[in-house]
Amino acid sequence: MTTCIDIWGGPPTGARIDAARGTASHPLWLLMARAWAAARQAMALLGVTTLAGIVLLAAQPQLRAELERGMADWLLNRQATLAPEDDEPASAERVLATDLKELPLEQARVAHWLARKYRVASEPIGALVAEAYRLGPQLRLDPALILAVMAIESRFNPFAASPMGAHGLMQVHTRVHADKFEGLGGTLATFDPLSNLRVGAEILQEAVRRAGSIPGGLRLYVGAVTIDGRDHIVKVLSEYERLKRVFSGQQVGFQAAVPLPAAIDPVAPAPPGEPTAPSPAQLEAEATLRAAGSQAGS
Repeated sequence: MTTCIDIWGGPPTGARIDAARGTASHPLWLLMARAWAAARQAMALLGVTTLAGIVLLAAQPQLRAELERGMADWLLNRQATLAPEDDEPASAERVLATDLKELPLEQARVAHWLARKYRVASEPIGALVAEAYRLGPQLRLDPALILAVMAIESRFNPFAASPMGAHGLMQVHTRVHADKFEGLGGTLATFDPLSNLRVGAEILQEAVRRAGSIPGGLRLYVGAVTIDGRDHIVKVLSEYERLKRVFSGQQVGFQAAVPLPAAIDPVAPAPPGEPTAPSPAQLEAEATLRAAGSQAGS
């Protein structure tokens, strides 16, 4: 006698009975039927167990609270385990240094010269030089000009601050240019050397573009609209010219006299018998002395 089992539930009728008669004796059919019966029993048992658990938790608030705490701890640990690692270390963990041996020869010359002149470690200077030579072509700025601005503005002190609210390597006016630091983590990023360098270089590029010349751009960069600003421009351009020569492999003294653009402050030729215009070296020396005197007076 053949027993007809309907695996979908309900009484076996019609076509189901006809199909079952031909397959009920097949071993695979019997195995599937038994598996389905076992699954139905397991689901029924699971439903009863779940219902009993709900009733128990409803009756025992303390047990429910302990279970919730345990689940919360497990989820937190699971999230910490599965959290993706950052591709880059946090700013506080980043080491801003580069071995000069890893730089191209020309950049290594510049970094070594700056490190000796400004008495700072060569490895951090190496990282700044590499970044300047990476950013320069993107901004259509000579990297040596970016480094010269840093040298004169802060002497490579990333924590330098002025009474007017300028901060960091490039002496960026943080409140004025707060929007430029939004993608870098906020205005405190002004004290991160690379962030300050990038923002300062962008501001310098815009100033040069607006002015149409490097001397004019430097005047705008330092905010010298109602004042002359000539002393500052002379010092920056002098350092800029020295760095270009260092890059090309020349031996250059720290205070070597270099020619400067006439556009800084055009001076008509002196009449016969009148004193001649000061040389670039004299201009820079006077600017340095005036700056030292003002600092001493303050």
